[in-house]
Amino acid sequence: MSSVRPQPWRRAAVVAALMLAAFTFNTTENLPVGLLALMAQDLRVPLAAVGALVTGYGLTVAVVSLPLAHVSRSVPRRYLLAGLLGLLVVASWVSALGGVTYGLLLAARVVTAAAQALFWAVMGPVAVGLFPPERRGRIIGLLSVGGSLATVAGVPAGTWLGAHTDWRTPFALLGALALVCLVAVGALLPTSRPQDGHSAYGAAPDRRRFRVVLGVTALSVTGVFAGFTYVVAFLDEVSGLGGDAVSAVLFAFGGAALAGVTVTGPLLDRFPQATLAVPVATQAVALLGLWAAGHVPAASVALMMLLGASVAPVFMATQSQVLRVAPGRTETALAANSAAFNVGVAAGALLGGLLLPSVGVRGTFLVGGLLTVGALAVLGLPGQVGVGDGGGAAAEGHGAAAGRGVKGRAAKGRYRTDAGS
Repeated sequence: MSSVRPQPWRRAAVVAALMLAAFTFNTTENLPVGLLALMAQDLRVPLAAVGALVTGYGLTVAVVSLPLAHVSRSVPRRYLLAGLLGLLVVASWVSALGGVTYGLLLAARVVTAAAQALFWAVMGPVAVGLFPPERRGRIIGLLSVGGSLATVAGVPAGTWLGAHTDWRTPFALLGALALVCLVAVGALLPTSRPQDGHSAYGAAPDRRRFRVVLGVTALSVTGVFAGFTYVVAFLDEVSGLGGDAVSAVLFAFGGAALAGVTVTGPLLDRFPQATLAVPVATQAVALLGLWAAGHVPAASVALMMLLGASVAPVFMATQSQVLRVAPGRTETALAANSAAFNVGVAAGALLGGLLLPSVGVRGTFLVGGLLTVGALAVLGLPGQVGVGDGGGAAAEGHGAAAGRGVKGRAAKGRYRTDAGS
């Protein structure tokens, strides 16, 4: 266990490795969306079966996030993260095997999903714990940039590479990237107890606000994936785009997502309520707009960019708020938010698939927009100001009280601000 913070270069390298790991996990999760037709044809299964690889992934994360976070509470984070990245390496390379069957691919996806479930629960506290408490929002913003790059570069590049070589090639490259992360984290992350450090506990615990954030996460993500799981079909059948044009739109979507998290990240600590409410509202506008005007190519591209600029900041803002209002240990609270996110992924993909025969791919975006309006309504429930804008003094007072409680624990040897989480 380290008694001092690592050197600045070492902290920066660990954060960079975690950003790359977030990129790799996110790309792995959503890559089948871009390779839907290729994988279905090669594996000789229906499109819905490949879509189930996304649904099953989300369900796995949703089910195992909290149990895994609970049973791993005492495991040093360096060893835990190294093990999770090792699972990602193996599962990615198994997916890239020639002649891999649908069943084996599904098993590899389940293993990867279980690893990702725990990774998202511990990544934030680990990275935040390497820096002073006042930099929480900025560090979460950096990690979100890594995850958003999966949309900018990972899924579009994987889609292009799979179309020009073989759908297995992107999975092989993802395994190599995961190996780089494994080596960096294993060599540079200090070994410390998870309960040491300021990031182990919420800065301003608020159980009611925590439940609101979980509800917003689940509803908004369900809304997105009800339509976005079938976005390639939408751009082809509704917008009249195809081939390289679809890849270009996905790049534009990812670029907007990256811009969204880059702009929003520095504002998370100052405007916690606005940095969540605004992207939820614009997400609803984008989804409903795609339903109404998605048949116009130019409008479709613009609305896809608006959707990208909204989706990534929503999850980043919920993660930041969870770190702030967690009623207990932050890794458990983040696991709950990750579970809510992946319930949304699974429910959205499943709902979209069920609705396709009756409402068509265009109708799934209408349903997604209405669900996002529901998330906005939950966020605006009376009495849920919590850590919202305009309540800075109250929030700071609450945070100070929480800080005094944590300092009390420090006196008993349970808390140290110099630990590496």
